[in-house]
Formats: sequence, structure tokens, C-alpha cells
Amino acid sequence: MQKAERLLKILTLLQSRRRAITAQALAEHLQVSERTIYRDVQALILSGIPIEGEAGVGYILQKGSLLSPIMFDETELEALILGVRMVQGWSDKGLSQSADGALEKIRAVLPDRLHHLLSHAEETLLVPNYEQQPFSQFNQQLRNAIKKKYKVVIEYHDEKNNYSERIIWPLGLVYWGKIWTLISWCELRDAYRSFRVDRIQQLTSVNSHFTTSEQISLQNYLSNDVGEC
Repeated sequence: MQKAERLLKILTLLQSRRRAITAQALAEHLQVSERTIYRDVQALILSGIPIEGEAGVGYILQKGSLLSPIMFDETELEALILGVRMVQGWSDKGLSQSADGALEKIRAVLPDRLHHLLSHAEETLLVPNYEQQPFSQFNQQLRNAIKKKYKVVIEYHDEKNNYSERIIWPLGLVYWGKIWTLISWCELRDAYRSFRVDRIQQLTSVNSHFTTSEQISLQNYLSNDVGEC
């Protein structure tokens, strides 16, 4: 984690809490040493952030130093919580952790009067995560390959349990309410193909990039008929 990112996380954590947080707790959360936290907090103070600290008690922002709050209404907060819960329940571990981080940032800028609405929504809007495995077991690797345009090799069993090995260009992931589908360009078929993520047995990144075009892209795929595996 880069120092700038760490400083932002420390500031976000301080903003999201109404009580002091210890250097030890910050260090454990960010997986760094307490000495690193001491240096980072000092850097924030020197940059003008009004942080108060006391040995054995912890750090806290001075009263009234919070950023201007984003004003959500009750329904908007419920929508945000439901969205976070859906990501946590139906997506991969990486996105789930990112959803947690996004929620921390939202909590950090809420005024006191809205904190109880957020807490109530968190307690009453639940999405079971029983769909997370195996339906999204390769999603994190696939998202990375999609962003970086890496080709991947998949070992796949179709609905008739026929086995095949394909080199594909991952273009996008679609969630259908129960299963994740990978949209791709298949080198074997030289055409678009879609694969159910839960039927992928093995996935390996290839040290080779692909390049999308007007003829081969997710947008082009969506404007045409769906290709099957």
C-alpha cells in the first residue's frame, strides 16, 4: 500500500468514528507497524489536519473538523446498504472488501443525525451469501484479466458434462440473479462465447494481451445475439 493511500485510509477511519482510535487498532487494520502509524499521523498533522492524540487513548479529529457531509435521505441510505449487501453476498472476496471500504467512506461523511438511519438499514437489510461459492469463485481473477486485457485458459464442463479447454479473451461478467456468466471471445471457435463461471474447473492467465475492436468487444457482443459455449 502506497503512503498516500494509507494516509487517506487513516483519515477516513478517523472521520468515520466519534471516539478515539488507538495506534494499535489503526496498525492492525492497515497491517503496518505502530511506528508507521505514528509517522503517518504526524505527517497528517503537519499538513494541517486537526488530529488530537493522547498516549493510551488514541487519535481523534477535533470537533467540527469533519468534511461537509453528503446528505442522503433514508431511502438512499437503504439503497446503498442493499447494494453493498448484494455485492458482499453475490460477488467475490475482492469486491466484497471494496464494498466494505466504500461503506466506511460513506459513514465517515454522514452527520450524526443520519448515523442511526445507516445503522438501522445495516441491521434490517440482509442478503445471504450462499451464492458466493462456487458461483463467483473465479470472478476476481476474471475481473483482473478483463481490466488488463489478459488472455486466459479455462478448463470447462458444459451442461452435458463435456470437457473442453479454451483460450479466451474475457470481455465482461454478467450476473443473472443466481449465476455469473463470462462473456468472451473464444479463439477455438473464433467467435463470441459465454461461459457459466460455476462450470469453469480451472483458470490460468496467459502471458499475452488481447486488443478489442469494433468487431470484438463487449459493446459489439451486446448489440448482437448471445453466443453460447
